[in-house]
Amino acid sequence: MTRSGRGITLPTCIELGTGDVAVFLLHGVGGRATAWDQTLPVLAGQGFRCIAWDAPGYGESPWVEPYTTRSLANALLELIDSVGATRNVILGHSMGGLIAQEAVAMRATGIHGLILFSTSPAFGKPGGDWQQQFLTSRFAPLDAGLGLAGMAPALVKSMVAPAQIGDGLGDMQGNVQGNVQGDAQRYTHAVMAAVKLMSSVPEATYRAALSAIVSFNRLDNLANIAVPTLCLAGEFDTNAPPAVMEKMASRIPNARYQCLPGVGHLGNLEAPDQFNAAVLAFLKTHFAA
Repeated sequence: MTRSGRGITLPTCIELGTGDVAVFLLHGVGGRATAWDQTLPVLAGQGFRCIAWDAPGYGESPWVEPYTTRSLANALLELIDSVGATRNVILGHSMGGLIAQEAVAMRATGIHGLILFSTSPAFGKPGGDWQQQFLTSRFAPLDAGLGLAGMAPALVKSMVAPAQIGDGLGDMQGNVQGNVQGDAQRYTHAVMAAVKLMSSVPEATYRAALSAIVSFNRLDNLANIAVPTLCLAGEFDTNAPPAVMEKMASRIPNARYQCLPGVGHLGNLEAPDQFNAAVLAFLKTHFAA
């Protein structure tokens, strides 16, 4: 659905559930609101009001200019105001976690909890050279005309836990080869879902989002975060390594660190039962009715 607030059109969202506690679910660079399809009904079924957005420029959500983490956070704050819940929790994955940190730095009130999932308090390394190399490597396939759909399979494969994939994944764009059963089959479906999500992202949005996050740095605000916070990592995540997230949690006064075993950067898709259980435990501890 589309909301309006303060004379502007707000991001489109998937909403599910009712209650006094609203949980805002923010996807990563290669995601969309539907990345949370396996989480929304679980949280809503436990009495939480869930709002999963398409970030500006994704899906039907209007663009923001300039396309920066601050502008994205401002759009989130407008959305939170429009929902009007009594208590608000932000669950941010990867880029979504950066936006969540930016929002809580911009506004000291109205945000009552954070779940920072496979993210970081600062992007890359000091100086800027690493960031430029990162952008060059990510944009090179697009500059060569491959497109998001062409580059998504290899990029997603680099994000998930390699031990879970094996050599029988086959063609992640559609034709999975071999007799894959049980956990391996579930995992393969998760990877294919991630490829589908990334393939749907407009190229201009993908480029703008990556360009926005490479300058992100909110290390100086971690000590000022005064709400219950869960820092949730994946054991095999190389984008937001567990050690980085554990250190981030140690610098937030009321934070708890948890690592999901056997998953990479896409834990909500790789192991939804584990992920949902961790999120629900945090919400019930701090935001039970």
